[in-house]
Amino acid sequence: MADYRVGRGESQEDQFTAAIESTTSKVPSSAFLALALASMAVSATFQAMRKRDESLFIGQWAAPFLLLGIYNKMVKQHGSDGRKQDQSGSEGYSSYRSPERSYSQSAGI
Repeated sequence: MADYRVGRGESQEDQFTAAIESTTSKVPSSAFLALALASMAVSATFQAMRKRDESLFIGQWAAPFLLLGIYNKMVKQHGSDGRKQDQSGSEGYSSYRSPERSYSQSAGI
């Protein structure tokens, strides 16, 4: 069976994605958590006011805000494409673990 996985360094993000990540990485990750909590609070308020449709609409915003926060944190930790410039100017790979390592190997179990 053919292996269709993409390895590190095989492909790169385009400049548009890199520009978005550069801009959004300036937003603190706690802002996304605050937005998620605020959407839950507003949803609960609408639910208490018996505005069910508005409550459900606003309440569904929490998960996307949390996912954006996770993505933002990953970009800050690993950068675009998991690559970074070393001091000599050549591109290298950041020090995150290889996807081939299992949880038990990385946890020392």
